[in-house]
Amino acid sequence: MTDTDAKDSAVYRIKGETGDWEIVCGLEVHAQVTANSKLFSGASTTFGAEPNAQVSLVDAAMPGMLPVINGECVRQAVRTGLAIDAQINNWSRFDRKNYFYPDLPQGYQISQLYHPIVGEGHLDITLDDGITKRIGIERIHLEQDAGKSVHDLHPTMSYVDLNRCGCALMEIVSKPDIRSPAEAGAYVAALRQLLRYVGSCDGNMDEGSMRADVNVSVRKAGAEFGTRTETKNVNSVRFIMAAVEHEARRQVDVIESGGKIIQETRLFDPGTGTTRSMRGKEDAHDYRYFPDPDLLPLVIDDAFVAQCRASLPELPVAKRARYQADLGLSPYLAGVLTAEQETAAWFETALATTAGRLNKPLADVAGRVANFVSGDLFAALKKLGVGVGDSPVSPEALAELLALAADGTLSGPLVKQVFEAMLETGDSAGHIVETRGLKQVSDTGAIDAAIQAIFDANPDKLAEYRSGKDKLFGFFVGQVMRAMAGKAAPAVVNDRLKALLDG
Repeated sequence: MTDTDAKDSAVYRIKGETGDWEIVCGLEVHAQVTANSKLFSGASTTFGAEPNAQVSLVDAAMPGMLPVINGECVRQAVRTGLAIDAQINNWSRFDRKNYFYPDLPQGYQISQLYHPIVGEGHLDITLDDGITKRIGIERIHLEQDAGKSVHDLHPTMSYVDLNRCGCALMEIVSKPDIRSPAEAGAYVAALRQLLRYVGSCDGNMDEGSMRADVNVSVRKAGAEFGTRTETKNVNSVRFIMAAVEHEARRQVDVIESGGKIIQETRLFDPGTGTTRSMRGKEDAHDYRYFPDPDLLPLVIDDAFVAQCRASLPELPVAKRARYQADLGLSPYLAGVLTAEQETAAWFETALATTAGRLNKPLADVAGRVANFVSGDLFAALKKLGVGVGDSPVSPEALAELLALAADGTLSGPLVKQVFEAMLETGDSAGHIVETRGLKQVSDTGAIDAAIQAIFDANPDKLAEYRSGKDKLFGFFVGQVMRAMAGKAAPAVVNDRLKALLDG
């Protein structure tokens, strides 16, 4: 067996008996387009329907049925291409990819081999060590999905579900620029995030709406590309990384044992973290591609492309940069808050409302809001098992809580207490403060009385402090705050303690 060399991600190597080997990886990501109907028929694309309940005559390949292009699928493909800064081709064409399998009733798949709708682009990824790398994207083309074969419901027969047959896919083909499992994982995670921001794919890998074919070869550093294998339909970031790691290690072992890598299609086994051979890898000529005679070339004009560009939201990279430059957030906080578009929108609403309540610029309160959202709020939501969209506390309600903390109404401990009550009851911070009497106490008379009671109860500690053990100051602060149930203003407690201890 080989052993992975523990170096930084920019120089990832696999150690073998004959020295270091380099991974060369490219990914073909199949992303189901967000659309209510399929690419060439009006059948529904809703996930989870009963088997074969969403199959039109076109999907079932009934004689005389002709495909009709879904314009929304075209729009989403163009928007995705613009988001990766890719060339949009005003003229593209659909081809037939011929192969025979029970879940493909037509006996061919309508795809775009020679003239895709989107040309070259790129996606920048950031790795855990802070290194940023640009991964080239060769193309994005539209194609039909196949159906689904089910092999585990009967001991001797397989079943076919055609609900997925004909759903629109964007096949997003990267260049072979990926050099480590970590880079593969970062690329898929960044691509999924981008697609979700754009709204062109929901990115639900567990439902099969985004999956990857993982192409891997190995070579000595600087040598020509080796023979690659393709591991089909891997449906999680973690599994993709594992497939790259295992397949690269396997190939090194085969080569160093005197064998040759066969160009083939393989399957990944999540249970063992290994790949196994499925069939020989076909080349383009094996599929006998030719232009689909039932579909005219797809022609889009510059005005349509401009409309697609105008519909794009602020994308993750730009949003992260703005959070750092304009709001003064750290790269970590900016990354956490922009991980999902819904989270970013929630944060920005809370931020704007908090700044408005306090009549301060956004940058002056951004850190306070960001830390609470990424800390207390996320921890509470994780405990409840819900996402930010289902938070019991709205952005506006959180803004009220943070404003009460900023104006001195609530101390730190009281903020946490009120927040917990908001999660439990759904009541506003103001209502909880009033009905439960949780307003912070700044009355020096009440605080002085509490301090004196602590002195009377701890004469030995008082004598030790006044004899020079000033580290006991924290003890007295804690005792006073406890005696006042966390309602005392910390700054006032500190001031009065210093005055009375030293007096």
